[in-house]
Parts: sequence; structure tokens; C-alpha cells
Amino acid sequence: MDKATFELSLSYWQSKTYKKGDFFNEYKNICKHLGFIVEGIFRIYQVHEDTGEEKNMLFFSSHQFISSYKNFLNHGTRGYFIESLVNSTILYIHIDHLNLLYKQSHGWERFGRLIAEQAYDVVMTNTENLLFKTPEVRYLEMISQRPEIFNAVPLYHIASYLGIQGPSLSRIRKRITGSPQKNKQAINLITEVPIIIADNRTG
Repeated sequence: MDKATFELSLSYWQSKTYKKGDFFNEYKNICKHLGFIVEGIFRIYQVHEDTGEEKNMLFFSSHQFISSYKNFLNHGTRGYFIESLVNSTILYIHIDHLNLLYKQSHGWERFGRLIAEQAYDVVMTNTENLLFKTPEVRYLEMISQRPEIFNAVPLYHIASYLGIQGPSLSRIRKRITGSPQKNKQAINLITEVPIIIADNRTG
């Protein structure tokens, strides 16, 4: 997208800061905004209606676009919770302004298509990893690919994302750190990560 095309949107973007625990979107609220994370970390999760258990689906961090994409694209009310895990700043734009830009510019129309394709790719990659990779492999990949997550996110949130319980994640960490030949780089990364236990959830 060239500068002139982007400048069509300048009057539409707004900035907002979020404290830890603030919501970008809540369940059953229609998500009407696309956000760009200037700095911070967010999680997208659902709550099991019968048990009340929270299930983390995705993490988003600085310089990523964020929205409740299913809700955003089809304007439905069955969306997800999107919560800030640290103090964060977002630039956001309303869907009505995006639709106006799509009509005004092929560049913005292409932007909308790329955002949809990106959302599809993220969801499909996450689904494939959940189906075909073990929690240990996914954990090691998160360490190498998303180290910023481990510097800020409690381990119980990471365990939820991996689809396991906290004790299972602890066993994985011990198994990895107990096998130096297995993954020396992963061990170094893990031991540098502060251990945030469940007792600190309200901190």
C-alpha cells in the first residue's frame, strides 16, 4: 500500500490504551473494530458454558492485527473474549470506515482481503498444530518463535493454549531441562523465563 492510499485512512484510526485485564472485545458483543497492536499482548479465549473453564485459543503481540475475526467478518454476536495480558496500546478502526475505504480504493480492498487471508492462515495453522503436534513440540516452537509470550504470560495461560493442565506443562519443562542434548537452545530460553504461578493471577 502506497503512502497516498494509506493517508485516506488517517482520520479514521484512533488510539487506545489498555491496562492488564481490560477487554478489547467481550463474548456476545459484536466486534466492530480492527486493531493494530502498537505494544502489548492479548489473548483470545472462550469460556466453557457448563464448566466455566477458560480455553485460550490464540495470543497476539506487538505489530499484529487483532479482532474477533469470525464475529468481525459475519457481524454475529457469538464471538470471543479478547483480553489484554499486559498494559497495551492499540490503534483501531471501525468496520464502517473500513468498508468505506474498500469502496474508495483497490489498495484498501486488497488490504481487507489480506487481513482475511491472514486470519484464516493463523486459525488453520493453529488447528493443524493442535491436531498433529504434541504439546511438547508446540511448546518448544512457542519458545523459539514467540519468546515475548514467555516473558509476560503466566504458565497457566500457556498450558491452556497448549490444551493441557499446569502439571503436564511442568513435566514437559522438567523433561526438556533434564535432557541437555535434546535442545540446548530451548533450555537456555526456558531457564530465562520467570515462573509465574497460578497464585499470581490477580497480581
